[in-house]
Amino acid sequence: MPFPRHHTQRAANQGGAWPEFMNLNFYPVILAGGSGTRFWPRSRRNRAKQVLALDGDQTMIQQTVTRLLPLAPLENLWVITNEHLADIIVEQLGGVPEQQIVSEPAARNTAPAIGLAAFLLHRLNPKAVLALFPSDHVISDEPQFRAGIQKAIDIAAAGDNIVVMGVPPTRPETGYGYIEAGAALDADPDVLRVRRFTEKPDLERALHFAADGHFYWNGGMFVWSAQTLVHALETHLPKTTALLEEIAAAYGTPQFAERLAELYPLCENISIDYAVLEPRSAAGEASNIFCVRADFGWNDLGSWTALYEHHAAKAAVAKQGMNVIDAAGHFELNADGNYVYAPTKFVATIGVKDIVVVETEDAILITTREHAQDVGKVVKFLSEKKMTALV
Repeated sequence: MPFPRHHTQRAANQGGAWPEFMNLNFYPVILAGGSGTRFWPRSRRNRAKQVLALDGDQTMIQQTVTRLLPLAPLENLWVITNEHLADIIVEQLGGVPEQQIVSEPAARNTAPAIGLAAFLLHRLNPKAVLALFPSDHVISDEPQFRAGIQKAIDIAAAGDNIVVMGVPPTRPETGYGYIEAGAALDADPDVLRVRRFTEKPDLERALHFAADGHFYWNGGMFVWSAQTLVHALETHLPKTTALLEEIAAAYGTPQFAERLAELYPLCENISIDYAVLEPRSAAGEASNIFCVRADFGWNDLGSWTALYEHHAAKAAVAKQGMNVIDAAGHFELNADGNYVYAPTKFVATIGVKDIVVVETEDAILITTREHAQDVGKVVKFLSEKKMTALV
């Protein structure tokens, strides 16, 4: 389903006013280059998780854009993706300028990706405030999400500040990075100074973090002015900075694609967390890094198990172990806790529990919810065997 081109214009023309929170100096940057291997077989290299409709009629990237529209016009959105997904993203996000959907010629993690956007935007608008958003997360309370992002925009625009959205932990998760928060900023209890970042902990530390009350999940959403990020990269990643500056200088010229293809693969392969946030946070609460509580129903939908849990929670059914079945019709008997995707088939689940079955035209996945995190290993196997049609 193409993204509606008229959303921004319609909102702007109602009474001549922009929607609530609209900020013309705010530029959302959506990272959409991942391959989503844990959602195989639906997710493929040319049709990855972010361009699939896993939670409603819109695809994941369309949902991401929709919830950002009250904060910025479509014309301010940028997407960093790869050559396999660029065309379908252009198709799905009609209204976002095509030249602002940039394909990485090589995967170089989040620091070069968001860094390239910062150098481009700093040249286009010295007052630009940009935010990094993954393209494949779900948010259940969108008004609360926008209110939190607006707080972050205000803090980022006020000086040399970096803002990270911190998700209150609901379990001792070992798969996420954590933010340790300190004192509240002024009178707002939802804006906290950051003490440090901790990458994925072991279970013992995760149990402590979840119970402590001062730790938050790092959901990968950051807000800063383009100038702040440019200066941070100059300090912490000088080699990559020189390359990104040269690429950005060619933007809007016939040489841009050539310079991007030539120089971007030479950038360091490093996340923005390791490149900037961790070294800067060494100064503790004096680092001007702030955490805004992201208490708006965040879920990264990292696996078929997470998708099952998300749909089960949305259904608000008290029944323990309900089934989530997307099929042309279905029959259930003594079956619970199952996720089945076979939209063109009638499905019968009898005497089975906690299984995952996903059918596409050329493949079938059968696993359990407990082992769904291992689905990415199938893609690795297929790649090694050069079974490229299935990757």
